[in-house]
Amino acid sequence: MAETIRGLLDTSVLIGLDSVDGDALPDVSAIAAVRLAELAAAPHAARDETERALRQDQLQWAVATWDPLPFDEEAARTYGRVFAAVRAAGRSTRPRPADLLIASTVAANDLPLYTRNPDGFVGLGDLATGKTV
Repeated sequence: MAETIRGLLDTSVLIGLDSVDGDALPDVSAIAAVRLAELAAAPHAARDETERALRQDQLQWAVATWDPLPFDEEAARTYGRVFAAVRAAGRSTRPRPADLLIASTVAANDLPLYTRNPDGFVGLGDLATGKTV
C-alpha cells in the first residue's frame, strides 16, 4: 500500500488552487492558522467590491475545508531557529514575517510546504522542506 503524503498548503497555492495540477498536491493537506489570518485580512485590502466578495468567498471556503494547524508552543520555539537560519542566509526577516511563522509551523509539524512562491522560504535548510507546485 502506498504511503499517504501529507503537506501544508501555502497561501499562494490556496488562492491559485484551480490552476495547480492536483497530482502535484499532497494526499492529505493542511493549512496554518497564520495563513488563515492572511485570508481573513484579504477582503479588507481589496480595491473594489467584486474583489472583496471573491476574497471573502476564499476565506469561507478555507474555513469550511480545513481545521488550521495552530501556531503553538512548538512552533514558537522553532521560530527562533527559522529566524536565525534566514538571517544566516543573508536574507532580511522583515518583508514577510508571516512566511517565518508559516515556516515555523511547517518545521514544528514535520510537514513539507507546498508553495508557488519558493523564494519566500529560501535559507531554511533542513528546518523546512518545500515543494513547488
